[in-house]
Amino acid sequence: MMEKPYSEACARNRGPLLEVLKIAFATCNHVLEVGSGSGQHAVHFAAELPHIQWQTSELAPLHAGIHAWLADAQLPNLRPPLMLDVAGVWPDLTVDGIFTANTLHIMSWPHVEKFFAGVAKVLTTGGVLAVYGPLNYGGAFTSESNAQFDQWLKARDPVSGLRDFEALCTLAARAGLALEDDHAMPANNRTLVWRRLSVNAT
Repeated sequence: MMEKPYSEACARNRGPLLEVLKIAFATCNHVLEVGSGSGQHAVHFAAELPHIQWQTSELAPLHAGIHAWLADAQLPNLRPPLMLDVAGVWPDLTVDGIFTANTLHIMSWPHVEKFFAGVAKVLTTGGVLAVYGPLNYGGAFTSESNAQFDQWLKARDPVSGLRDFEALCTLAARAGLALEDDHAMPANNRTLVWRRLSVNAT
């Protein structure tokens, strides 16, 4: 068995995130996590939210690490990772909840658009989308640390970078999603919660 990957950020933010997800996913039964990363979030949230079948997903190279976390956890409501590239064909499934953390700022903007298009394909009417990460508002950074993080992201990959709250809400509306909550989180992050009220508006 490979050594489990470890994310310090996941260890820090899982507590505050859980408090939001307890409410956001209170009536959800099947949640798709887009971009499960190390697998730490999935294990923690599945253990604390036993009413939910938690479906992990990631690009293929990261599956082994997720499997290592799942093998240790042995949780009956935690499912092995699906291959999911947001720009490709999404898995053939229907869910009433979708969660993603620290993903939209490492995608290109066209990939962010495809993410919301994918959400519209698999999320049921009445379903919930929860997105965690740093955001800009009105085109401006909310902190100096976020501005520095954006510079670091763009130096690593010019198509990445912090996304604007208003632009994400526009994409969400096209997918039939209405914003329910915008939670302030530690380290200048946010958790946005949308509910799908209708089929695609476009």
